[in-house]
Amino acid sequence: MIQEFAKYWWLFVLRGVLAILFAVLAFLWPAITLSILVIFLGAYFFVDGIFTLVHSFRVMKTEPRWWVLLLEGLVSIVAGLIALFSPGVTALFLVVLIAIWSLLTGIFEIILAIRLRKEITNEWMLILAGVLSILFGILLFMQPITGVVVISWWIGFYALFFGIFLIAVGIKLKKLGKA
Repeated sequence: MIQEFAKYWWLFVLRGVLAILFAVLAFLWPAITLSILVIFLGAYFFVDGIFTLVHSFRVMKTEPRWWVLLLEGLVSIVAGLIALFSPGVTALFLVVLIAIWSLLTGIFEIILAIRLRKEITNEWMLILAGVLSILFGILLFMQPITGVVVISWWIGFYALFFGIFLIAVGIKLKKLGKA
């Protein structure tokens, strides 16, 4: 499994870079309207899902648990499509949608890290990314009626750290692929 992931290390890095770019947008425009935030979120979720889905298909023939990435990609794509085709959703629905996506993504990242723990060291980075996703989802469930600025900053911090950890995993996989 690790060799297949090492071949496509750049997908982790690309996902991380996209997450960090999204974080920058969230920090630069904290008072952004909900409809614009929905479009940014929808685009990020959708693109992240496509890259994760592509990655799952690339490792499908060699990895029996490729379906974890497939499910993660599908969850992101569905969340993105809902956000893009329903820009007039209420703030509460947006928060719940993000929370559900974050919880499910976190669970799938932890499953993947547990699967990789025998093949790589420092799998804690992927586990930490998953834990951050889960904690972020719980925070959103606990405070669904917070201001758009606060939600934007939460999303920005989450995306920033998630992106950093994905880039770190991608770099680690690149090094392992060369070894």
